[in-house]
Amino acid sequence: MKKLLAFLLALAIILPCGMMLTSNAKADMLYIIPDSNTRELTYDELWDYQYDTLMFAFNEIYARHGYKFNTGSRCYNWFTQMPWYHANESESPTNHRETYSQCSKIENANVDLIKRVRRDMKDAGTTNPQGKGMPTPPARNLDNITGFVFLSGMKTGQKFKVFSAPSEASFRAANGKAQVSSNGAIYGMGWENGWLLIMYETNNGQCRIGYINNIRGNIPSLPQLSLSRVSCRVLQNSSLTDDPAKSGNPIATLQEGTTVTYLTTMYNSGAWDYIETTINGQTARGFVPSGILDIDTVDELDEVDANEQMDAEG
Repeated sequence: MKKLLAFLLALAIILPCGMMLTSNAKADMLYIIPDSNTRELTYDELWDYQYDTLMFAFNEIYARHGYKFNTGSRCYNWFTQMPWYHANESESPTNHRETYSQCSKIENANVDLIKRVRRDMKDAGTTNPQGKGMPTPPARNLDNITGFVFLSGMKTGQKFKVFSAPSEASFRAANGKAQVSSNGAIYGMGWENGWLLIMYETNNGQCRIGYINNIRGNIPSLPQLSLSRVSCRVLQNSSLTDDPAKSGNPIATLQEGTTVTYLTTMYNSGAWDYIETTINGQTARGFVPSGILDIDTVDELDEVDANEQMDAEG
């Protein structure tokens, strides 16, 4: 009996610890470098990562403290899908002193070291392609793309023509008839030259991402989009879609070697690169699976040291 009681007591101690380890393991999967806020990183270990992944790694340190990333940017789209990330809405887009002041000496040292490694990679002319890439997106929502918010307060009875890019001269899906009604659910991300980037469900149950304008009603205040606009090439034949959320139905086929403009990356259960190209001579925007663009050159997506302070994003 004493041996049984001892066994049960040991089991009672071990099980919670095991469950905690499992929970922590899952939580660690939501970070690029899980302990970058508590441990001094080393130069050699950072060389185990790809150049582009390190950009997200130093931004991750700021994101832990609620750094408010520019809407539509790669960091915005990546971190807004993380359950642990909560943007500090009290900060202005150009003043992040509150976030910076919350960083510890270890965190600041790690940011400086990560940037040093990125500079050394750049000087060496490499993106370290064999290094560790980005972790798998957490897939919090298998349908919707992260970063879009429901547009409550729109005046009902409105119908909007939906264009793939912010211009009436751009490509329009559904044989030039794509439109959305304010009577249904519409989700928005941000503005570009008076056009709102939206996501909505079509009548046949698919999803579409595009642009509308001339909106009436009290909609949530949304910021201007921040897009990269990097020229790059398609590395393999691929379909271009305006529905990365559900069907993935193609609106065009891109041939290997085609030059396109990379805008940002968005996420649901996977990662999608948002690009601009042309369809039958018209400007068109859509999505291709991440990994088929040659956007990993060291000069194209380098960080921006706007104010020579602890800059975030890249």
